[in-house]
Amino acid sequence: MADSSFDVVSKVDRQEVDNALNQTAKEIATRFDFRNTGASIEWSGDESIVITADTEDRVKAALDVFKEKLIRRDLSLKSFETGEPMQSGKVYKLTGTLVQGISQENAKKITKLIRDEGPKGVKAQIQGDELRVSSKKRDDLQAIIALLKNADLDVALQFVNYR
Repeated sequence: MADSSFDVVSKVDRQEVDNALNQTAKEIATRFDFRNTGASIEWSGDESIVITADTEDRVKAALDVFKEKLIRRDLSLKSFETGEPMQSGKVYKLTGTLVQGISQENAKKITKLIRDEGPKGVKAQIQGDELRVSSKKRDDLQAIIALLKNADLDVALQFVNYR
């Protein structure tokens, strides 16, 4: 019997992020506390988002609104990294980027976790920016999925291609 396997990936649905961004922009435009603050949120390239406002507090408040919208759409905040608000002339800017793929460092952490705490006979291979986990028993794969969901890792994980 052939081995069963699944892939561990870290991908973000760009359409869901776009929807969250549009909802945030609409809320910023209509909310009373954002009136006359020049607050805005928009895409800057493919993977980064820029939030601007007249004060540092309004930038942080707009970021909180955006994070709230991401959570409502079941997107992990681990997949969105932000810096500190920087003053640029009279406005404050905050840039955030979407994190896609599993870095080599995190992939090594995950494979070590699977080796140390997972059931015997489970193999994990790093394939670019994703991981392939295989085993003869499907129950072992289910245990690995549960283990990775409960682990406190630095990346948002999804499990795909379960065969």
